[in-house]
Amino acid sequence: MEKEKDNAKKQIPLRLSAKLYAEIAAWAEDDFRSVNGQIEYLLTECIKKRKNLKKDP
Repeated sequence: MEKEKDNAKKQIPLRLSAKLYAEIAAWAEDDFRSVNGQIEYLLTECIKKRKNLKKDP
């Protein structure tokens, strides 16, 4: 049951400028993702980079 909670996706409201949204939408289309999928992908990559930077002194 606890594992199911960890894997559950959370919904959050997100406000973006029209220009930023258009840029992300174009990038998502290039990568064959939805805008939501692209944002999730980008955030995941940023978290991975941040974790790697903390490991390397």
